[in-house]
Amino acid sequence: MPELPEVEITARLLDQAVAGAKVESAMAPGLNVMKSFKPPLDGLAGDRIDGIRRRGKMLVIDFSSGLSLLIHLMSAGTLQLHGKRAGPKDRTSRVLIRLEPDQGGERELRLREFGTRQRAWAKLMPADEIETDEDVAKLGPEAWPDPVPVGVVTTTDRPLYSLLRDQRTIAGIGRTWVDEILWSARLSPFKRAADLEPEEAERLLASIHDRFQAAIDFYESGLTLPLPDKLPKPLEVHGREGEACSRCGELIHAVHYSDYTLCYCPREQTGGEPLKDRRLSRLLK
Repeated sequence: MPELPEVEITARLLDQAVAGAKVESAMAPGLNVMKSFKPPLDGLAGDRIDGIRRRGKMLVIDFSSGLSLLIHLMSAGTLQLHGKRAGPKDRTSRVLIRLEPDQGGERELRLREFGTRQRAWAKLMPADEIETDEDVAKLGPEAWPDPVPVGVVTTTDRPLYSLLRDQRTIAGIGRTWVDEILWSARLSPFKRAADLEPEEAERLLASIHDRFQAAIDFYESGLTLPLPDKLPKPLEVHGREGEACSRCGELIHAVHYSDYTLCYCPREQTGGEPLKDRRLSRLLK
């Protein structure tokens, strides 16, 4: 799932490319993608794009008319700028915003989604209603660029892994980057937030900011349009089960759930003790 760094770089690069462009037409081939119907999406024809920005893990396209398109990529969506229009055999496009041709020819902003689970969605609404929209209003403070207030993570008894992924607590962190943040902070995924020592809490908050800043810097230095469907991520632990930890050399372990995997370094994060693998636990019942 695209998380804060990936959505941020997508917004930045697309904003640089299409701000000021005039919309030729807009349509939604994905039958279930639009969660709002008034105003209609095709009413954007003739409008201009003011800019593209990020809110949590969502994208916002602002238009000169005062409308904004709120987009959630969910687990398998991408928003990309294409140099030609989607063809009749295209089966991945959910929203198409066709721009009037410029000197480089045709251009089209295309919300695409891969796989069978069509979960990406979009809403068109007045820009001044974005912050009161039900999917935005429930978000916690942004994980970046401003520091997260310490009270956000110390006034609850929840395990850090589930707490940090909760968008109502902190907006922008998902399964990939929570592994990276907790590894950077040398904290167990299952340590309870209320049990954090003051130094541990400060280390955690610094890790959130520093890992996201480093990821965005990495993307800024290496990515240009067109964006790849799968962005290269500067990861230390996530998805690296069985590899050596880059800090201590210990093998990275994982806890497997039905639809995701949690990765960590036992020596760095859990006092050398491996966490129980949920797959084995189920087999032993």
